[in-house]
Amino acid sequence: QVQLVESGGGLVQPGGSLRLSCAASGSIFSIYSMGWYRQAPGKQRELVASITSGGNTNYADSEKGRFIVSGDNAKKTVSREMNSLKVGDTAVYYCKTQTGGGPYWGEGTRVTELS
Repeated sequence: QVQLVESGGGLVQPGGSLRLSCAASGSIFSIYSMGWYRQAPGKQRELVASITSGGNTNYADSEKGRFIVSGDNAKKTVSREMNSLKVGDTAVYYCKTQTGGGPYWGEGTRVTELS
């Protein structure tokens, strides 16, 4: 059983910063990538940033320049620095890992930008 546990969500003032973290545990054969998705109210879940085990990153166009994703293969963690937050960033953020045994999702952590 693979588990992903996210942390770091909460209430943030406009223009503020937040760091989300995700830790994977359990019987993981191999991790190909870890990433962050978000689901805003009334919208579909979408990729915001990911990083492969080799360190290659992929960002949604709306994320570039504001958010930074980083990973630690040994610790099986992925983090995401969110800067210059705005009301449009309010969403539930989910961690996902793509492994040799398939994809796994965390339960999500909520980020709310105070207007």
